[in-house]
Amino acid sequence: MAERVQAWWARRQWSKGLDVPYPVGAYREAWAAFPALVRQYHPDLNHGIALSQIPPAAEVLLLWQCDAGHRFAATPTEQRLRPGRERRRSAWCPDCSESARPTRTIALPMRDDVTQPATSDAAVLRARRAPRPRRLCDKTPAAAVGEAFVSVCAPKPASAVEGRLRADLRERLSLSEGFNAVRVARPFYDHLEVWPDLVFPELRVAVEYDSIGRHGLEHVGRREESDRRKDRALRAAGWEVVRVRTGALEPLGPHDLRLATWNRRAVDLLIDVFRGIRGPLLVDAYLR
Repeated sequence: MAERVQAWWARRQWSKGLDVPYPVGAYREAWAAFPALVRQYHPDLNHGIALSQIPPAAEVLLLWQCDAGHRFAATPTEQRLRPGRERRRSAWCPDCSESARPTRTIALPMRDDVTQPATSDAAVLRARRAPRPRRLCDKTPAAAVGEAFVSVCAPKPASAVEGRLRADLRERLSLSEGFNAVRVARPFYDHLEVWPDLVFPELRVAVEYDSIGRHGLEHVGRREESDRRKDRALRAAGWEVVRVRTGALEPLGPHDLRLATWNRRAVDLLIDVFRGIRGPLLVDAYLR
């Protein structure tokens, strides 16, 4: 059970036998990928304890303050997993999120007879809250598992850097272009396909370019869990995944590249990763 930060800190002092159980900066790298939370956290609201002194998995209630001035208590895990599908800056604050998308109240039908048992209303509520059966998209072609193809459902590229990465690799490697999806065995959300940023069927390698985005919402929290699930689906289909992780994002897989930014030298590093996965004999055959 989560406890107040003062009680949590005192307990850690006792268990470790130290006045400062966690030095300042001990968890700076773990929090670096969450700049929105770094802004929301104030040591003066949390017994003078810095955010970099708190383990991300600690069951401790911390006080946060959003840019709009709302103050609220939440554990580190709750804050790190708060953004879902929302791509708004307000997703980091429950009060701002509620203002942006108010909770809707379910209206119950009026009963004709007031003597009718009230259990019928409960039955209506249960029926309305019952999850809808998942329907898979029928636009995925009848391709074999692991086959690359052009999907009409794939989202458009959302990053200008992704276009640069694609163009730089095109200058160095003579690989097929235009593919944007890979058929997988198990449903990935509502599709039997996944959409990597770059798809190279000759090497059976997919490349993803990851950054936290303008609001610090991308590829963190629940989105990181989705990335891991996507990578597992690709590997189960016989593909390998290389993620170019920028900024403070930690690698997710054995072949991921962690870079400050994409540049010409990064092309050589990425091709070397390809060689490590499929061997230099195969990869160098496609060099221009």
